[in-house]
Amino acid sequence: MSWPALDPTRDAGTWRHLHLASQMLGKLRIAHADWVNHGWHAALQPSANGLATAPIAAGKRRFSLSIDLCDHRLHLTTSEGVTDAIPLAQPSIASLHREFVALLDRHRLPSNFHGRPNEVEDALPFAADERPVDYRPESAERLRDALALIVPVFERFRAGFAGKVSPVHFWWGSFDLAVTRFSGRPAPAHPGGIPGLPDRVTREAYSHEVSSAGFWPGGVAGADPIFYSYAYPSPAGFADEPVTAGRFDPSLGEFVLRYDEVRQADDPEGLLLGFLQSTYGAVADLAGWDRSSLERDPVAP
Repeated sequence: MSWPALDPTRDAGTWRHLHLASQMLGKLRIAHADWVNHGWHAALQPSANGLATAPIAAGKRRFSLSIDLCDHRLHLTTSEGVTDAIPLAQPSIASLHREFVALLDRHRLPSNFHGRPNEVEDALPFAADERPVDYRPESAERLRDALALIVPVFERFRAGFAGKVSPVHFWWGSFDLAVTRFSGRPAPAHPGGIPGLPDRVTREAYSHEVSSAGFWPGGVAGADPIFYSYAYPSPAGFADEPVTAGRFDPSLGEFVLRYDEVRQADDPEGLLLGFLQSTYGAVADLAGWDRSSLERDPVAP
């Protein structure tokens, strides 16, 4: 399968809408689930047809929510076998918010959550965002098809680590797929200051040394899609380390690899896996991680 072209000029309106829709799902889970270290409980999970929450408890019932990029609806499923859905394509974010709350209310499920987007510059409350939406199903389907090719590469990379490592999950705040490896050692307190993200959340997320990599399709920013890799704390000399692909971006403080470069490569999966492994290797070597104990062959015993 060829990798789909992702063009922010054409697709940015759809990505913006999906970014804000995903925030509603994530914020609902934060409001009604126990906190797990590093906020892992709140991330969305890549699914065969889009993105989904883990199940949420509601009294004696449980329910889950998903963004379906095949039929372009936001789906609800309950432990009683009830299913319901609303269209993703709405006139505005405010309209989607109203429909989402009404969907939960008619099934007597919790519907209260923080009403303003996080990590989005000059964000309007969901209920007040009446700006017209440019949602294109074909743009959403291209993102779905890209994730279908990217996720298995990330999963293989994750499988090569025996230490503490996050799931391959999707962060709705920044709208990116990510996987994070941990050295096992505590890190200095993060300075915080990330727009739209409380410092207490940032400091808990980066409480221990990490090497983190991901895929960012642009979301609300409408930027060119990239793969990225960074460390916290960033070891001295990291920016100058040779890696198999990509470059160090000083403004971001991380290595980046353009999605288009991967898409057009003779071996996209190999190029991407090499980027993930070589950028992690740079962190692990410079920071003195115990690689012999932390790494493993990604095969069954």
